[in-house]
Amino acid sequence: MKTFLDLSATSIDGKEISMSVFKGKKILVVNTASKCGFTPQYKDLEKLYREYGPEKFVILGFPANNFLWQEPKSNHEIASFCSLNFDVTFPMFAKVSVKGSKQHPVYEWLTKKELNGKTDAKVKWNFQKFMVSEKGEWLDMVPPAESPYCEKIIDWLRKG
Repeated sequence: MKTFLDLSATSIDGKEISMSVFKGKKILVVNTASKCGFTPQYKDLEKLYREYGPEKFVILGFPANNFLWQEPKSNHEIASFCSLNFDVTFPMFAKVSVKGSKQHPVYEWLTKKELNGKTDAKVKWNFQKFMVSEKGEWLDMVPPAESPYCEKIIDWLRKG
């Protein structure tokens, strides 16, 4: 069975990135959007990354336009938006589909028990947070409305 570390994705600036470069780090995968009520979570995501990363923790942002067309921007526009409005320094990836027939392989793995070996997990909205272990194992999921500073994420980051 593949782990998260066996996957790859295209960075927001067009480079193919193997998830294996994040081996040994706790990984928080978040589907993002610039025109969502949860968009201000970028601020807390960046704060969390600066507080706990980048040595042992990384946040991976995956812009997606799956929910009410809340991410209509191009990759270049998304990168500018994140930088100018939230000073985002954690890795951002090219816009993907997080559900449906064009679902990106990263999100197939995150949402399908047959691939991740743990559970089926539907992406309910923008800013859903998936927790992945240092070994690339699916650990848990935090709903979109929950803050990146929720107890589940902070407890996970403080362990070991």
